[in-house]
Formats: sequence, structure tokens, C-alpha cells
Amino acid sequence: MPRNFKSTTQFTKPDPKFGSLLASKLINKVMLDGKKSTAQRVFYDAIELAQKKLPEVEDPVEIFTKAVENTRPQVEVRSKRVGGANYQVPREVKRGRQQTLAIRWLVDNSRKKKGKPMHIRLAEELVDAYNGTGTSVQWKENVHKMADANKAYAHYAR
Repeated sequence: MPRNFKSTTQFTKPDPKFGSLLASKLINKVMLDGKKSTAQRVFYDAIELAQKKLPEVEDPVEIFTKAVENTRPQVEVRSKRVGGANYQVPREVKRGRQQTLAIRWLVDNSRKKKGKPMHIRLAEELVDAYNGTGTSVQWKENVHKMADANKAYAHYAR
């Protein structure tokens, strides 16, 4: 079945410091108004700060990789209309969407915290996600709970 969108993965280049596509995607999500150099500075400062908070981790790439891994949802609920009623149907999440949701939650939950510079907020969120705590991981657990609560409607999944 042909896709109704064009994938941008072939255009995404690895980031200059770590050579990681995941870092590049995170930087692109942090970026506002096309200011990539500012987004890169925020991300690299956040990784540097996170590395100071997690001295047992030698490789900085491992910090954001594990943070995204701990935040990725396995299932989600999608609305489906059946006979005039809307049901929240649990669905498995494809790998690409898992990563996208994890990155989105990490950056959005960092943005919601106010009163500190962005690189500090992002560093805190990455450290919390690395440790399996924090708002983003909590978000994932809530999505899983919702899917579990609605598993009676799983037969409506297509």
C-alpha cells in the first residue's frame, strides 16, 4: 500500500558532534523559527549538563539514546467510530512513531517547565527519562494504562 506522505528520513543528516541521527531529530524538534545553531547549542549544553549529573555514564550518546528508549510507547489508543459510538481502541505503535512520540514528549515536557533556561530543563528531562522517572516516562505509562483499560475494544482494531 503506497504511503500518502513523503518520508523525510533520507534528508536528515547526522548531527555534527555525535554523528547520530537520533540527536539530529531531537535538535530539529528543539529548533524554533529555523534557528538550528541555537537548537544545537541548547541540545549540546543539555547533554553536557546531563553528563555531569550522571557521572557513571561515559558516552554522552547513551544518555539521550536510553532516555528516548525509556520514553517510547509500545501501545496507544486511537479513536474509532462504530455505530454512533466512539471507542478508544488500543493499537501497537510502529517503531518510527514510537521514536517520534518519545522525542516529542521529551521536548514538549521540557518546554512546559518554566523559570529555567531550556538547556537546563531539557537536561533535567533527559536525566529523569534516563533513570526511568520524569514527566515523559509518566506520560508513556499513562498511555499504556489507557490502552490496558480499553483492551476490551481491541477487536475493533483494523
